[in-house]
Order: sequence, then C-alpha cells, then structure tokens
Amino acid sequence: MEHHDLPSGLVRLHILHPAEEHPVYGQWMIDELARHGSRISPGTLYPMLATPERDGCLTGETEREGRTSCRFHAITGRGRGGLAVARARPDEPRGKAGAE
Repeated sequence: MEHHDLPSGLVRLHILHPAEEHPVYGQWMIDELARHGSRISPGTLYPMLATPERDGCLTGETEREGRTSCRFHAITGRGRGGLAVARARPDEPRGKAGAE
C-alpha cells in the first residue's frame, strides 16, 4: 500500500466535515488545519478545494467586497454521501480491510 495519497485524503475529509456544518473558505481551512497540527500552504489547499468542487462534492460561490473576494464552499448531497462512506470504513472488521 502506498501512503503518499494519505495526507491529501485526510485533508479532503477535513474539508468536507466542517462544510457539512457551514460554508468554508480557504484561509479558514488553513487556520483550522493549523489548529489541528497540520500546516498547509495556500498553493496546496486551493487545488484541494477545487477537486471536490469539480467532482460535485462541494459547491462554490465567490463573494466580493470591494477589491477582495472570498470563495465559500458548501457540501452537496454527493459530498455528504462520500463523507458517510469515509466515516463507515473505520468500523470495518480488520480482516477485510487490508487483506491484500
């Protein structure tokens, strides 16, 4: 099993989880991840926000105030389904999960 995708997968889950409660935006996610001990640059995070939006797991809406803009992301039904699947997997019996 390769582990190079594990950190980005965990960040994607950490994006969907709070988006289930309220719309999220990039700087808020960077600060939230730092609060949990993960440092991530905007150059890494913003593509990670774009991917679930492109896949239909998040919607995005840009709000402008003067010269500044902020893109808020909200979870979709597809995103909720993916999050439910991810939450269920840790409960799988150990014999099935890494059998390969």
